[in-house]
Amino acid sequence: MKNRVLLFVAVLFIPFYTLIAQDIESTVSNLPGEKWWGGLVAAGNRMPFVADERIYDLNKENWNNQIVPFLLSSKGRFIWSEDPFKFQINDQGVRLWSKTEEIVAKQGGRNLRDAYQAAVAQHFPYEKNIPEELFFSKPQYNTWIELMYNQNQNDILNYAHKALEHGFPTGILMVDDNWQRYYGNFDFKEEKFANPKAMTDELHQLGFKIMLWISPFVSPDSPEFRELRKKGYLLKDKKGNPAIINWWNGFSACYDMTNPEAVNHFKNVLKQTMERYGVDGFKFDAGDIANMNGDYSFWDEKANAHIFSQRWAEFGAEFPFNELRTTWKTGGKSIIQRLGDKEYSWGAISSLIPDMIAAGLLGFAYTCPDMIGGGQFGSFLNIDPDKFDQELIVRSCQVHAMMPMMQFSVAPWRILNTENIAICAKYAKLHEEMGPYILECARQTALTNVPILRSLEYDFPEQGFIDCKDQFMLGDKYMVAPMLTSGTKRSVRLPKGLWKDDEGKIIKGAKTLEIDVPLSRLPYYERLK
Repeated sequence: MKNRVLLFVAVLFIPFYTLIAQDIESTVSNLPGEKWWGGLVAAGNRMPFVADERIYDLNKENWNNQIVPFLLSSKGRFIWSEDPFKFQINDQGVRLWSKTEEIVAKQGGRNLRDAYQAAVAQHFPYEKNIPEELFFSKPQYNTWIELMYNQNQNDILNYAHKALEHGFPTGILMVDDNWQRYYGNFDFKEEKFANPKAMTDELHQLGFKIMLWISPFVSPDSPEFRELRKKGYLLKDKKGNPAIINWWNGFSACYDMTNPEAVNHFKNVLKQTMERYGVDGFKFDAGDIANMNGDYSFWDEKANAHIFSQRWAEFGAEFPFNELRTTWKTGGKSIIQRLGDKEYSWGAISSLIPDMIAAGLLGFAYTCPDMIGGGQFGSFLNIDPDKFDQELIVRSCQVHAMMPMMQFSVAPWRILNTENIAICAKYAKLHEEMGPYILECARQTALTNVPILRSLEYDFPEQGFIDCKDQFMLGDKYMVAPMLTSGTKRSVRLPKGLWKDDEGKIIKGAKTLEIDVPLSRLPYYERLK
């Protein structure tokens, strides 16, 4: 009898243990014609999602960009969780798996705009202050593609001077990775920078603001590592030793961004760097959950890799001149975001609009669309300088020109002919001219939560734009239809209303136009009424 009781208890216990260990599965059935966006900014080019077998796992993936546990639909519904989940889009609707809860959809209204507005008001309303205004009114210049890991004083100054010599506006200049002696140390390499303060002084005199690339990583067994270990400021493994993170530049220790004392120490170090070298801010790279895949002991016992990523972004927000590429659930924050590194390809250019639309829908209105021509340095290796696709670079520049921000890296004056350099300079100046309008759009975002850049489906619901990925709205006033492929002709789908195109022609929508787009032209349409 005793053995029978034990067996009965065991049978009861095993299913219960299995149940609590498994993910909780939910299904949200589609309404007729319903389509979905959300989850990962870098999956924007797949949105609205089509039914397939892919499972998107926010527990492990960030695809080199921002992630949010949030989906929204063309029929006014949204799905939100405080915790990461997995999801799949199939013919029936959305399947979801959560470790913490059964997930349900909420009705926010009738369309995509209603769903967004309801969700943002409840879960990530925008802060009332906007980021540093210069990001919206001036181009950015990043030294990454030109210098890669050979950041040095002479070439940085030359880059800035060449930009001005070829008619490009001043703006924000970002010195990228490998300027510092090693990770965790914030002194310039003496062998590469003879006088870094003189360099920043000269850049300021030219009219640039200066930002430096940084990460939360610390080179192992360096003097800084030993100091931080002694103070308990480094992320630990389960044995209490400093955790060693395997990221794209090797193996490093890491600041524990969940420890307030460590964060305060780090902040003071960076402020000292700003004062010593005269720099204006920092590009806060890394923080990806994909790299934080070990078994860690955070200072905050409730934290995990996602919270770490969130804290890294919030830390960046302490500095007016900032940039983040990956965050977790920081929609509505007054920080500058950037799309992840794109390839040097037409396909990558085509992904810019849907990815930027996704960024806006997930609460990242203040986003820069990566680097003109692409930011993935491997795409530029072993290319004959005489064989650069000049058309691709020019069209990429035009796509960026009427987005919230634009960032150069590969130097147009090095790889383009005189005529095409002038075209890129023209559109850099157009962005500068549009600056006051873009800045006002950013201010409206802070007041109304409306994204700066958005899909036509958002502004013109149920008018046939649900799958439109090659046009976008810049605020309420402009509809932009850039060239995203090689060639000089394209179709433009004009919404209802009265519009004036970039050549001054007045056109009545709704209609589809077949237009000529020579390399010097960026088609855009001002809404008159």
